[in-house]
Amino acid sequence: MAGDDAVALIAIVAALAAAGAVTGVLAGLFGVGGGLVATPVLFEALGAMGVDESVRMHMCVGTSLAIVIPTAIRSFRTHWRAGAVDRAVLALWLWPVLLGVGAGALVAAGSDSSALIGVFVVACALAAVRFGVGADAWRLGAEFPGQWAMRAIGAGIGFASTLMGIGGGLFGNLVYALFGQPIHRGVATSSGLGVIIAIPAAAAYVIVGLARGADLPPWSFGYVSLIGVVCMAPLSMAIAPFGARLAHRLSKRTLERLFAVYLVIVAARFATELF
Repeated sequence: MAGDDAVALIAIVAALAAAGAVTGVLAGLFGVGGGLVATPVLFEALGAMGVDESVRMHMCVGTSLAIVIPTAIRSFRTHWRAGAVDRAVLALWLWPVLLGVGAGALVAAGSDSSALIGVFVVACALAAVRFGVGADAWRLGAEFPGQWAMRAIGAGIGFASTLMGIGGGLFGNLVYALFGQPIHRGVATSSGLGVIIAIPAAAAYVIVGLARGADLPPWSFGYVSLIGVVCMAPLSMAIAPFGARLAHRLSKRTLERLFAVYLVIVAARFATELF
């Protein structure tokens, strides 16, 4: 390996490791599973590695979902022990979310990278508006709707999260906010969505990606980059409980504003890829 190549590889590994640490903090803090951090960082890292544009975003999404698995499990356990998880809602969403994951995987398999990037930008931008400048009056109701409506919402969460490579925390938090429920409760419950979504979705990206073997970078397992997982997952999982504890110390409005700022940054960066 040439000297310049070695330096570039070291820089990429260091960036992925640092991103793993940030992913863990945000996973616990916002209940987002870490995918909102992992996907943008992987997009830059895989681009620097010269990954084919036709599979680059698919690789980011699949790898992000794989990274989310241990992080979400660790974060969920912390929130569960604190008694903050809304068990009834999580149970109601279980099967609909899994059906949404299956549908999302099928759509992703037939979509190009631009479509996946577009979904990411729109979802982040809409959520940033709600959490950043939305008032408490911006609600669809003062309580959750009926069971069938909640099941439909769960299926939508699973579908969109699979296309974005996230654990469902973005949409779970948004649902809690729109129906006037405590954001801390939403953060805790959304960490459980990460577990439900990430495992089957990551497996689906592996299976779908195996057919693109010739276009994939070295050390890939389908649409999952093993280098990305190894560099990011350990630190992410180790630091997730810190973020979860921090979430319970911050005010609702502080949590929402911090979340909105991050979403704007992510949406803006991906939007540059579309124009």
